[in-house]
Amino acid sequence: MKSLLTLAAAATVTISALAQAPTSTGEVTKIDAAQSRITLKHKGVKNLDMPPMTLTFRVADPKLLEGLAVGDEVRFTAAKVNGSYTVTAIGKAR
Repeated sequence: MKSLLTLAAAATVTISALAQAPTSTGEVTKIDAAQSRITLKHKGVKNLDMPPMTLTFRVADPKLLEGLAVGDEVRFTAAKVNGSYTVTAIGKAR
C-alpha cells in the first residue's frame, strides 16, 4: 500500500509540475535508468536562470524515463529539488 501511495504522490507531483513551471526543450544525449538520471542538451531553463548547455539531471520519478531514447527531442520541466537539478516532467516533443 505504501508503494502505491508513493506512486500516486509522484504522479501528482509530475502533473502539478507541468501546470506550474515553464517547460524547456532539448535533446536526450544519455539515459542512466539505474541512477534515475538523464542528460539533456537543452536550449535553456528560464525558471532556473540556466543558459543553453548539456547537463545531467536527476529525474523525480524513474518512470519518467520510460519510452525515451537517446536522440529524442523532448519538452521538460525542471526544478531545483533538495539542491539537485531535477526533471519533474518530460515528454517527447511533437
